Amino acid sequence: MDTGIRIAIIDDHPLFRAGVIHILSARPDLDVVGQGASASDAISVARNESPDLLILDVSIPGGGLDALESIVAECPKTKVIMLTVSVDKPDVLKALRLGARGYVVKGVSGTDLVQALLIVAQGDRYISPSLGAMLLSDFDHTKTATRGKAIDDLSHREGEVLALVTQGLSNKEIGIRLNLSDKTVKHYMTSVFQKLHVRNRLEAALLVRKPVNVPANDASRIAENRSPSGN
Repeated sequence: MDTGIRIAIIDDHPLFRAGVIHILSARPDLDVVGQGASASDAISVARNESPDLLILDVSIPGGGLDALESIVAECPKTKVIMLTVSVDKPDVLKALRLGARGYVVKGVSGTDLVQALLIVAQGDRYISPSLGAMLLSDFDHTKTATRGKAIDDLSHREGEVLALVTQGLSNKEIGIRLNLSDKTVKHYMTSVFQKLHVRNRLEAALLVRKPVNVPANDASRIAENRSPSGN
């Protein structure tokens, strides 16, 4: 019986699709259970295979965003990650609003793609760092006036956790950096969301338009706790 993360990929370029499948199939913890080239293929695979993750291109025949909307509504247990060349702001924002759990720009390395998939599989969200500045410019500017006070309301430890969230770290990675259990990190994350009035880690990271201040001695300690591989 398969014990790995079950993944499907939908992309209308056969060579690219085959390359991604090759990368994923080399991992014992990832199991490719379906593939396709169109929106109808995506919906069919989601319904019939119920993958844990579904990789979807925005520009497939039939529309990747239309497929995303249907899959989120009909197959809520399947998390959708957009893997596409499109960095158009309307596409990115619409995908996130429709329920995509990740948005990755093609050209990413195989290692980074796998890391993004693992982050989403753990229940977190992932977006390519190159899109961060673009999204910041479109984020709700009405929250800017209250941002400083909201950040100031965070405890020292909550500030440390938020600083690492803005670096794209998962809860597990944050726990390793700060020597905290997963349960404790989740507790701090819940408190941060409530104080910043955001719904998830992506909104929290977008709200922070400049690095969260961490005292120099604590910043040094965090850096020292990093493993050589950066995990």
